[in-house]
Amino acid sequence: MVLCSMPKQIKNRPTDTNPLADNLVTESAGERLPTKSQISLLMSALGRKGGKIGGKRRMETMTAKERSAVASNAAKARWERHNELER
Repeated sequence: MVLCSMPKQIKNRPTDTNPLADNLVTESAGERLPTKSQISLLMSALGRKGGKIGGKRRMETMTAKERSAVASNAAKARWERHNELER
C-alpha cells in the first residue's frame, strides 16, 4: 500500500484564481510594485521640478509692470502676516 501525502499549503497565498495568478507572476518575475509612500515621494519630486521651471518661465514672460504688481502683492501679504503675529 502506497501512502500519498497532501501537498503543503503555502500561507498568505490567495485562493481566488485571479489574485493567485497575479501573485505567481509577480513572484516569478521577482518584481514588486512600488508602495504608496514611494509613489508619493516620486510625485512630489516631479512636482517640485515643474514648479521651479514654471516660476522662472512665468517671470520671463511677464512685463515689468506685471512683475512689479506681483512683487507688491507679495510684500503686502508678508506685512499682513507680520502684523497678525504682533497682535
